[in-house]
Amino acid sequence: MITRVLVANRGEIARRVFATCRRLGIGTVAVYTDPDAAAPHVAEADVRVRLEGTRGYLDSAQLIAAARAAGADAVHPGYGFLSENPDFAAAVIDAGLTWIGPPVAAVAAMGSKIEAKKMMAAAGVPVLDELDPDTVTADMLPVLIKASAGGGGRGMRVVRELGELPGQVEAAQREAQSAFGDPTVFCERYLDAGHHVEVQVMADAHGTVWAVGERECSIQRRHQKIIEEAPSPLVERTPGMRDKLFEAARLAATAIGYTGAGTVEFMASDGGDFFFLEMNTRLQVEHPVTELTSGLDLVELQLAVADGAALDAQPPASSGSSIEARLYAEDPAKNWQPQAGTVHRFDVPTAVEHFELLDRAGVRLDSGVGDGSVISVFYDPMIAKVISWAPTRERAAALLADALTRTRLHGVRTNRDLLVNVLRHPAFRSGATDTAFFDTHDLAVLAAPVADSATVELSAIAAALAEAAHNRSTATVFAGVPSGWRNLASGWQTKGYINDDGETHEVAYRFTRDGVRVADRDDVTLVTATPAQTVLNVAGVDRPFAVARHGDDVYVDSPTAAVHLIALPRFPDPADAVAHGSLLAPMPGSVLRVGAAVGDTVTAGQPLVWLEAMKMEHTIAAPADGVLAELNVTAGTQVEVGAVLARVDSGEA
Repeated sequence: MITRVLVANRGEIARRVFATCRRLGIGTVAVYTDPDAAAPHVAEADVRVRLEGTRGYLDSAQLIAAARAAGADAVHPGYGFLSENPDFAAAVIDAGLTWIGPPVAAVAAMGSKIEAKKMMAAAGVPVLDELDPDTVTADMLPVLIKASAGGGGRGMRVVRELGELPGQVEAAQREAQSAFGDPTVFCERYLDAGHHVEVQVMADAHGTVWAVGERECSIQRRHQKIIEEAPSPLVERTPGMRDKLFEAARLAATAIGYTGAGTVEFMASDGGDFFFLEMNTRLQVEHPVTELTSGLDLVELQLAVADGAALDAQPPASSGSSIEARLYAEDPAKNWQPQAGTVHRFDVPTAVEHFELLDRAGVRLDSGVGDGSVISVFYDPMIAKVISWAPTRERAAALLADALTRTRLHGVRTNRDLLVNVLRHPAFRSGATDTAFFDTHDLAVLAAPVADSATVELSAIAAALAEAAHNRSTATVFAGVPSGWRNLASGWQTKGYINDDGETHEVAYRFTRDGVRVADRDDVTLVTATPAQTVLNVAGVDRPFAVARHGDDVYVDSPTAAVHLIALPRFPDPADAVAHGSLLAPMPGSVLRVGAAVGDTVTAGQPLVWLEAMKMEHTIAAPADGVLAELNVTAGTQVEVGAVLARVDSGEA
């Protein structure tokens, strides 16, 4: 019987496995690299072992040595890193440890997408034909380039013009090599508006294979899922599709002698036709939506199957609807640029459970970060998964949108507003979800702030009055006399802020015998103000605003929206200004290459610098037509966030 589990992973999935282990009375072992030394998953484990190097999670020898040193008798791989590496699985077993995953042969069989598709075709599972990049012709377009050993959207490119294919293949190969150590890529036909539907399977060593339920994961960016749900709206409205999907998934699992938890992924058309994409031989990021609709703890089942237990003949019936949103530190409006930095505050006040099942309509939180956590450039920028369950899909979407809106998340820019806008969009609410959702409904509109201009203005007023309360409470002129006391009405005081759209907000206020007056806002009066909270009466309605300040960053949270402001200095230093046309590094990283030389004429949108960060390539483009007047980097240069990479002279001041 398993007594102590080492999780060969980090962050949210490590905490998720630990939660089940604690409930079952199983000991836990965490591993960590130096960037993760203060991470929550490290603090929560019974014991923890340090790994050498930032890529220690990919070092099987270090992981097995850590298990032995900590007295673990089993290894759970989580997802990502070495979770689908057959050599690692074999090494764990050879070390006399229990591998909490499928047989090595099954992992190897599905490890190459190219070979997996051939095997599934032979087993009778419908597949899309594999295309050799060297033989693709114009009439085959569009095509999708995929990394054979990949996952998580890395090494994937959509190509619509034949002339772009060679360059995109090379870029995909570089990204695949960096992320997976294998540059092999292939092509397949791309469905512009398909549905990404997958089936959760669970199998034991006694011949039972469950198809627990399906999930729809069509809301994606960069071919990586950000909103997942169970059941699938497409399957729900297509008669007979669920039975066919489940049969294909069981057939796929049986064909490779599968045991444990796995996911068979399909691409489906609006009409319900579907084709095998890949099989993930591990637990999926989105497994909570299946847990909440089935009532099963999938990690507990993984542990039981690894211990040799037999499953019941059939899985329990699913009920209700569950939706998961992935909170990422990224900027959707800037080509999904990942963000790095400190999370000063993270709280989802409506979450009733963490990593557990729900017994009523509500919200669950699976998170790898907490207050003070650092989003590192070395790993995936996911902050958390927020998951709702309700008897109906409409209620589940409303619950999740409300939970995200009320979330207090300070310190890094995130995709939170995009998630809320998608969940409230009429097309999403009607179940019209496909992989082209962002193209169809305009990403710029979906990525716009939830807070409207009126809310931003009120938030700036709340921030100014909270700052005034802070100043008055922390300074004195005479003992017992608060700063700011006077026997006459004060003059107007002004505080300035800039929001994420670059708009400036100036708040002018004055203290009178009748209270605080705000310039040009006769409909706004102050009810109470403390350094952390302001209550404003707006046209007869009291509205609370929580205010937090971290340096010049000000975060104002209310039940309707969250607003980020930057406090403007009273006396700006001209030396702090960045020259017009400068290209700034959006995150720390390494320069892969540059696309022009000083003196070259460039056009708006032309890529000038290729930056690698978080195992993905990011292009930094010219902001306008002009001449490249300054270039501060070369291939191999390491840069910090905000560094001036280059400057384009467009003739504007």
